[in-house]
Amino acid sequence: MIRARINFKKSTGGIVEILCLEPYDTLKDYSLVMNKTGKVKWKCMIGGAGKWKKGALEKQIVGNEYQLILKARLVERLSDNYVVEFSWTPADLSFSEVLEVTGDIPLPPYIKRDTHPSDRDRYQTIFAKLDGSVAAPTAGLHFTERLFQNLEEKHCSKDFVTLHVGAGTFKPVKAEKMGHHVMHAEWIDVKIQTIENIMAHLNKIIVAVGTTSIRTVESLYWLGVKCLLDPSVEELKISQWEVYDDPFKHSTVTAKDALASLLHWLQRNNYTRLFTSTQILIAPGYLFRIVNALVTNFHQPNSTLLLLVAAIVGKDWKTIYDYALENNFRFLSYGDGSLLFI
Repeated sequence: MIRARINFKKSTGGIVEILCLEPYDTLKDYSLVMNKTGKVKWKCMIGGAGKWKKGALEKQIVGNEYQLILKARLVERLSDNYVVEFSWTPADLSFSEVLEVTGDIPLPPYIKRDTHPSDRDRYQTIFAKLDGSVAAPTAGLHFTERLFQNLEEKHCSKDFVTLHVGAGTFKPVKAEKMGHHVMHAEWIDVKIQTIENIMAHLNKIIVAVGTTSIRTVESLYWLGVKCLLDPSVEELKISQWEVYDDPFKHSTVTAKDALASLLHWLQRNNYTRLFTSTQILIAPGYLFRIVNALVTNFHQPNSTLLLLVAAIVGKDWKTIYDYALENNFRFLSYGDGSLLFI
């Protein structure tokens, strides 16, 4: 997870807060974007946008051996966010290095406090490697080296996917009907070896850790179905509702055949990994194709995450959440976890 929140202080004293969401330009690899030097464009949320009338914002950081100057220029206003161009000197620094110096940990909006130094470690999984996510996959925060060792002793194998979790994961459902809600898309990065490992364990209980992980693994199935329906497809991605529509909703393709088709497509196109986005919305009525269980935290009302929980356990979600409330379970990012079976 990157230090994606940057505060700029205007000459008048007002604060403009910029939260980097995702790169604006065509995205093929997050590492390339994070290693860009001199200038980048990102989609951003802006707090105090009304205070930013025109001109560039500037932030200076003075260290022992350098002076970093970061500028932000408002390029365009989109339907639900903004395009901001960042530029900096020294220009040979990467954007990752710039955020490390100028940015702050973007705690979820429901945590009503300033960040603490401890958040730098606490709000980051122990297995995080690549820069790009603007929110921690919080179910993974429960996993420690000791826990991984215990799972290994019980012969539980594990594998990893790269999730660039976006701020959209906190977006509430404001529409009166679920069908009117626009689901956020998230970037996923899955190695061929991981897909092969999933195939090899389809006869076992497959547990996803976190809601983004389950969206990722289930999306692998539907991407494989797409490859079967159209082997010549050039771009693979999953939109919000397509898995509920023909010809997908009545799919009888097995998980093994779907994953084999996806692997064949990747190999035919000389890819060593799958990098794409998924907008899949998992809600009651969804038929799970690969995953058998989910480790997840307790979520807030009016969220797509709660819809996903209801898709897993059905009407029992109310019983589970009533029990959690009655026993003072901690909710949300720094909260308690649960293991839910489909």
